[in-house]
Amino acid sequence: MTGEFNLPENYWRDIQVNSKDVENLHTYLFEREMPLTTHDLAFEFIEARVRAEQAQKESEKKTPAKKFLPKEKYSVGDDLVFPAVGWKHGKVKLVRAGVNPSVKSFDVLVVEMDDQSERLFAAGLEVHHLNDVPIATSESSEINSNAILSENGHAIEKALEAALSADDGLVKIAGRWFPRALLVDVNQGQLNLVEAALDMASGEPLPTEALMKDIELPAGVNPKLAEFSLNYALQNDSRFDEVGAAGQVLWCLHRLEPDFVRDVPPQLKYIEVPHDREDMTVAMAALEAQLDDELTPHDEEDSNESISSLTITLIYPHLRAGTLPMSARARKLFPTAYESPRVRFTLVDGKTKQKIPAWVVREHGYVYGLREWYKAHQLIPGSLVHIKRSNVPGEVIVEAKTQRSSKDWVRTVIVGTDGGLVFAMLKQAITAEFNDRMVIHVPDFKALDPAWEKKRPFDELVVHVLRELAKSNPQGHVHAQELYAGVNLVRRVPPAPLFVTLATNPIFKHVGDLHFRLAEDAE
Repeated sequence: MTGEFNLPENYWRDIQVNSKDVENLHTYLFEREMPLTTHDLAFEFIEARVRAEQAQKESEKKTPAKKFLPKEKYSVGDDLVFPAVGWKHGKVKLVRAGVNPSVKSFDVLVVEMDDQSERLFAAGLEVHHLNDVPIATSESSEINSNAILSENGHAIEKALEAALSADDGLVKIAGRWFPRALLVDVNQGQLNLVEAALDMASGEPLPTEALMKDIELPAGVNPKLAEFSLNYALQNDSRFDEVGAAGQVLWCLHRLEPDFVRDVPPQLKYIEVPHDREDMTVAMAALEAQLDDELTPHDEEDSNESISSLTITLIYPHLRAGTLPMSARARKLFPTAYESPRVRFTLVDGKTKQKIPAWVVREHGYVYGLREWYKAHQLIPGSLVHIKRSNVPGEVIVEAKTQRSSKDWVRTVIVGTDGGLVFAMLKQAITAEFNDRMVIHVPDFKALDPAWEKKRPFDELVVHVLRELAKSNPQGHVHAQELYAGVNLVRRVPPAPLFVTLATNPIFKHVGDLHFRLAEDAE
């Protein structure tokens, strides 16, 4: 910012949106007759605030109060305005002689300011740099609204979101705001026609423009207004689900969405295991981050790091459900939305270019739609899947690190008649690259169901899996990463509760480099 008009340093960072601001934005939306995002409104908000602050400064300068200059003489009771300190007002309460050997004579003014504080000013000084500073009669504004938005956009938009959400006169759909009073009425018959059109699409989402062709809205209405009004009506009808990524509005019938989009697959349901994350070691926390588990807590604002690709190691629950985890890192590659809990998009096979309809289930952190693709590539728990950002909006590239089928010795799980697990190194046909520590061949998925449904106590399950995994290691040691993959064969659990159990339960002995064994009295 340059020029004589300035605002306090933290003005925009600590901004509070008041009723006058909201009223101004109402007027702006009425005049534009176009739904606008919070980001769009933030620019207008900044412009209006700057105009208001400038007007306030101009008003202050038109006061009948005397403009303070150090060379003048003042008396008790004088009303003064101080150009050098932001045109603040004050009244002289006391005048006393100043004492300074280097100055012949001067007065000290005790001034009570408008905020009830007291300040001291020197007067009667013939020589002072402020005597020669011209007093501006108008403020010059070179405030750059774009720069303000770039620097403080997050704080401003957050404050605006809260204020606009609390205003009943505004409605928000797909990230855009509009005055409720301007909405066009959409009746039940028209909504029934939309349902029929989506039924004909057999579950394929359609944009609002396509749906508008099937209903009749009043002639002469602004098309953007008509579209927004239909979106609002659909949003308030439980039959319809908005499934478009940010910047795109797509509608689908809720009942036609896949089962595992509407409801979390059984294999992904996590029954909370009480634990304290502070009990994990630094090495455990580092491994947790590498595992890209969607249940690992993360803060959206923690990392601004941009990534273009990621390799995920499949664990059994995701392979069985036909899903991918939306970990903190993976979220950056998949489409998101302003409000929609489910987002429809397209996965593209990086090798064959096959297009796969898929869904981001934001609330529960997974991507659904890969079951048949996993089967086609004969992937197993521990297989590597590469995810890459696409240049095409609404698409994400997915690729299995496949190879010519060959026999290889890999850990294989066998389910006993009692539901217990046995691990053996057996030769299996391998068609894709895998993570050595997490690979576990499952000959029959359904054979695992009884063990999954057994729901044995968590600590008991961990002991059982570690004991069985240890049998294939001459030292009887099991790495925490191997144990994570093994336990997830029969119970969905993120890394943290498992690692905390290893760190805090004396039955598990750490033998170095995140390898564990059972205490001798437990073996």
